Amino acid sequence: MTGRTVAIIPARGGSKGIPGKNIKPFLGVPLVAHSIKAALSAETVAEVVVSSDDDAILETAMAHGATCQRRPKEISGDEASSESAILHVLNSVPSCADADTIVMLQCTSPLTTSEEIDLVVRERERLNADTAFSVVEVHAFLWEIADDGTGIGVNHDASKPRQRRQDRPRQFRETGAIYALRKDGFLAAGQRFFGKSVPVILTEATEIDLDTPRDWIALEAYARAIGKAKDDVR
Repeated sequence: MTGRTVAIIPARGGSKGIPGKNIKPFLGVPLVAHSIKAALSAETVAEVVVSSDDDAILETAMAHGATCQRRPKEISGDEASSESAILHVLNSVPSCADADTIVMLQCTSPLTTSEEIDLVVRERERLNADTAFSVVEVHAFLWEIADDGTGIGVNHDASKPRQRRQDRPRQFRETGAIYALRKDGFLAAGQRFFGKSVPVILTEATEIDLDTPRDWIALEAYARAIGKAKDDVR
């Protein structure tokens, strides 16, 4: 690796789907702590910064080894983008000045591993990309619904015989968990996708997003089933 990599975790307060989500215990540990642990354990990451408008989140993040940056109210509402939080950190935290790569992590993906972070960061460098982002392979048949209720195939032709999975083009879904960004390009573009963007396939990643209490129950049950509970952050 060349240059310095800083991981930034946007973690605002005020979640409506799951109240107090970012510090709610997942496998007995505050949710945000899982992403902090994974980033601190990554070989490619030099520092982890958590951006939040919430005192409890900032205190929790600091207790687990992250640098903390308070986010202004004007970029902390429901409509605020993750990019706005990253830009604020880059303009406010002195240690980000000499970073070449920024890794944006979502703490709603608590099963993200340090190895996955390293893979995305290294693929960006290996392929000389501006953005590298995590994806998983999907096999779903997607539909749109017309105004009259008719189904319209999005990624398949419903007028033809149903294809076997093996015969279809490979397709991938953005996990939203890991984005490795060339810092200078991100500062100029102000968004996570710019220039050359490369998907990085995570073969073991799950497809459950933590948006609702049902998601939480499902992901925690899955994590326990595959033995993740014994790896809790302490």
